[in-house]
Amino acid sequence: MMVGITGTPGTGKSTVGVVLAGRGRRVVHTTETVGPFILGKDPARDTRVVDAEAWAAAFEPIDGVVEGHLAHLLPCDLVVVLRCRPDLLKERLTARGYPREKVRENAEAEALDVILIETLEGFPREKVLEVDAGALNPEEVADLVEGFMAGEVAPSVGMVDWSSYILEGL
Repeated sequence: MMVGITGTPGTGKSTVGVVLAGRGRRVVHTTETVGPFILGKDPARDTRVVDAEAWAAAFEPIDGVVEGHLAHLLPCDLVVVLRCRPDLLKERLTARGYPREKVRENAEAEALDVILIETLEGFPREKVLEVDAGALNPEEVADLVEGFMAGEVAPSVGMVDWSSYILEGL
């Protein structure tokens, strides 16, 4: 079974991946697999441009967890979408040294449910678990991921609503 953990940058995907790996789960980080598919750099957005379609087509499915903000583009059996309040996300990304515009862009994407919507465009709701990772510690999020994998945690989407952050101007 291949489980994707996706979400806006800063929601906790890599941290949860480390916890799951520490529990003996195989974890692949998408950032380590996109290298051959990088088309260039977008200096205006301070990001790499990846041929996501070619990357997803070439990706060899694994028995384990694939984490990264592109994981929902892979043929996963289940997908966990990590969410985080936009104000907390801004703090995390600022602490990482992200430029102000990139922080704003990611906080806005989180408030607008961009990754969740992309995930639901590719997967039925019964294959998706949305988790407010900002309200839990990484071990608790890992527990939910493992419970979802085991069929002990039911799929759930639409419970997180950050729209008020848009009204407040982020």
